[in-house]
Amino acid sequence: MSGEIRASTEESDTWESAGSDAFMDTGRRPLWVEEPATRRRMADPVRTAAVRAVIIVALTLVQAMVTFLCTLAGSWLAFPVVISTVVSTVVATWAVLDVWVTRQVWVQRYGVQSQPSSTARALRRERRRGRRQERREPRDGPPRVGGAAA
Repeated sequence: MSGEIRASTEESDTWESAGSDAFMDTGRRPLWVEEPATRRRMADPVRTAAVRAVIIVALTLVQAMVTFLCTLAGSWLAFPVVISTVVSTVVATWAVLDVWVTRQVWVQRYGVQSQPSSTARALRRERRRGRRQERREPRDGPPRVGGAAA
């Protein structure tokens, strides 16, 4: 058995070190090819709210189906399940709104990426240069003793 493990290890070592040309020679392809994402990944709080909302909506849909079937069957369980489904629908709506609000809050707090144009950058540089020169130039007026006016 250890010979089988070593053989597979040796095979993977030569396969990795051979480079991409090894795929053409052996006829093997990688299991997947990584491609750049077309959209940025959702922020963690937004993703958490979205997963929660999807689970709640899915459960609400299952509950609605059970309600429908109980009603068709004329079961005594139909009325309590209808009440429960109405409450679940309100909760599901709240969960979906939570995703929207969480996304808006996240974008408002962290979403703005300020990238000033070169013109704005040049103006800021000039302002900074002017402030530095003002600090370097001696001030006109009475001399100060110990940091206080004489």
